[in-house]
Amino acid sequence: MKNREMKQQNVAKKQRKEQKRLRQAVKGVSIQTPRPLETYRKRPEEEEEDEEFLESLPTDMMEEDDLQQMTVMARQASFVTRDLSSSEPVHGAKKRKSDVVRGYEKVPRKMARTEEKEVIHLLPIKDRSGVIPQSVEKVRNQPEEEEEAADQQPEHEEEEEAGRNRGGAGRSSFPQNHVLTCRHVLCCPEGAAASCTSLTAEERRRLREQKLNQKKKIIAGLGAAIISDPFSNMKHVKELRGMMMEVDPSVAVSVRKLVMVSLMEIFKDITPSYRIRPLTAAEKAVKVKRETQLLREFEEGLVSQYKFYLEDLEQIIKDWKQKRRKRSGAVGLHSYRGLAQVAVRCLCELLVALPHFNFHNNIIVVIVPLMNEPARKVSELCCDAIRRLFQQDKVGGASLATVRVISGLVKSLNYNVRPEVLRTLLSLRIKEVEVKKDLESTAPKKKFMTNKERKKNLSRMQRKWKKAEEKLEKELLEAEASESKQQKIKLHTETLNIVFLVYFRILKKAQKSVLLPAVLEGLANFAHLINMEFFDDLLNVLQTLIQSGDLTNRESLHCIQTVFTILSGQGDVLNIDPLKFYSQVYKMLPQLNAGARNDDVIIVLRCLDSMLIRRRKQVTLQRAMAFVKRLSMLSLHVLPNASVGILAMNRAVMQAFPKCDFLLDNEVQGSGFYLPEVGEPEHCNAQNTALWELHLVQRHYHSVVRRFAAHLTRGAPSDGSAALSPDLSRRSPPELFEDYSIKDMTFNPPVSAPNPKKKDSFVVGAALMDGELQRRADAALAAPDDAQLDFAAALTDARTH
Repeated sequence: MKNREMKQQNVAKKQRKEQKRLRQAVKGVSIQTPRPLETYRKRPEEEEEDEEFLESLPTDMMEEDDLQQMTVMARQASFVTRDLSSSEPVHGAKKRKSDVVRGYEKVPRKMARTEEKEVIHLLPIKDRSGVIPQSVEKVRNQPEEEEEAADQQPEHEEEEEAGRNRGGAGRSSFPQNHVLTCRHVLCCPEGAAASCTSLTAEERRRLREQKLNQKKKIIAGLGAAIISDPFSNMKHVKELRGMMMEVDPSVAVSVRKLVMVSLMEIFKDITPSYRIRPLTAAEKAVKVKRETQLLREFEEGLVSQYKFYLEDLEQIIKDWKQKRRKRSGAVGLHSYRGLAQVAVRCLCELLVALPHFNFHNNIIVVIVPLMNEPARKVSELCCDAIRRLFQQDKVGGASLATVRVISGLVKSLNYNVRPEVLRTLLSLRIKEVEVKKDLESTAPKKKFMTNKERKKNLSRMQRKWKKAEEKLEKELLEAEASESKQQKIKLHTETLNIVFLVYFRILKKAQKSVLLPAVLEGLANFAHLINMEFFDDLLNVLQTLIQSGDLTNRESLHCIQTVFTILSGQGDVLNIDPLKFYSQVYKMLPQLNAGARNDDVIIVLRCLDSMLIRRRKQVTLQRAMAFVKRLSMLSLHVLPNASVGILAMNRAVMQAFPKCDFLLDNEVQGSGFYLPEVGEPEHCNAQNTALWELHLVQRHYHSVVRRFAAHLTRGAPSDGSAALSPDLSRRSPPELFEDYSIKDMTFNPPVSAPNPKKKDSFVVGAALMDGELQRRADAALAAPDDAQLDFAAALTDARTH
């Protein structure tokens, strides 16, 4: 509300100043031709004010052409009175009298050329009313001017140039350091259509590339000047902002995108690492050094330009969402989406890069509603920016402001938001919060003695020593930053309370909403921080949800994870038997596979860690052996990373329950048979079976799976030749699941390349034959080609020998 009131006051003040400065701007209109910037459609009350102003102008001594020209200028008064080359803020204090002369000196001395005459500047004179420009008209011959124009322009542009001269549109020219003139489009929007129709497609493409390269050079030059010396070149930021209103249809979209990104990078570079506060009237009245004054002017200009830049980005996004078409038509409706995406990207980068600077909360208010935008790309950009903000926020102030806005958004839309909005809350860095204690412990304690207590209980020397001791303790507290730590915990506590408020509202009012999986996942993530006052109600709600049968396996696992996280933490004092939850997890294990449900294995591993390892004193041996047997069966039909995690969990259970080594023996340990189809782990007779699955897993193609299987087959020893290496034994099952994941199509450890097959080396043939066989082979090779070989005689000879 304060920002809205300040904005309304600034707009009213701006309008009053522009009306007051209008007559001075009209005097120099021949010098400062207004730039054709884009405007929005005026409201009815603004159009009435313009008409009243036009009626108040003295028009009895004017010609019709001058009157018409002044009428057009008065309608563009808000742009005539704003000089883009000026470095002064729009909402600054009143100008000094010397600023009029200084502003006149900034105006280029080159005058606009008309069709029949040229104006030459003379030295101006000054009186009480201000600066009066002096000029002399230099008449030139029309044939000479036409010859020069014919030499400068190509043959196919003569008709266009003549049309522009007849229309009077060629009289304006902009300074080279602000806007490069273009004979086709920039000089006259009306002549742009005629010029573009006469050009071929290749010529239009080359012309566009030429214009775009010129704009890029201007943007690069201004950006380099600002970064090199921000204190002196802050006025160039205003010039860059003026280029965001590019009106040339051929390059308008590209130039605006380039300017938005360039300004974003510039603000990230020149913004200080502290928040700039406005100076009070007393501080402004104090005379300071020149360096301090320059710093104040830089900070004031930076905050002003940064604010206007953010307003421009917000207006671009609003135009895209409202599908508003502007009067100039430089940017079509189909281009609004691209401009809005670049604007959103710039806001997201500023949100993450400048969380300490001014207007950060305003950026949050703009970004958070866009998280629920139907456009997927915009929504992903905003959600990713919020996640990065949560992950890098170490104090918690920015996270608290963002969570408040998210809570208001969810409530205002009646919980009809995308699940990704709530999943961003999982990135909050909250590790410690304030826990409610007894009244005696929360009562304020007196840290130091008062003066009356010192005089009453201590002597003069003791009071002196006590005062020095208290001063030293204060300095030690400041050095340890204990105050900032308490502030951090306080912010985290308030943030978590808002998060749980959102979750509990959805559990109470929208249990069948698409947000329920995200809520259950968030409760499982922050369950160890839930206050004990909510334990009973929350456990009843979760049990009702599981028994309803409306939840998927993943959602049920999140509920069970939340329950056991509560019971293994502060809820261990509660007298609750979660036997139903053990049976529910035991029934879900056979439903996991190597398909899409392979990712649910990590939730099962976290649940089993809370169910079997942390609560091992409340778990029976039969229940533990039943889970070990079923997990061994599950390791046969999941992906390698899930097999590694499951075998690591079996190792942890076997070390927590040493008597589980019964499953490694083939002999029966009791009466009855193993019943794998029974859903109760206590009654399946798991002690009467063996872990024959480990022999199959030892032939797995993954080396780490084989290593774990061989380790479990030998009883999971902690030392010796069968023990695991430290890099495997020190990591938890969920960590092993993540480390050996093949989500990115990468294998860990990498698959070794196949060894090249070596050709067998044969012994020389002569060494294999005896003397007689060698003699016969030599005789056969030495025989002539036409000789007749008698194999029968050779066979008879061989038999006789």
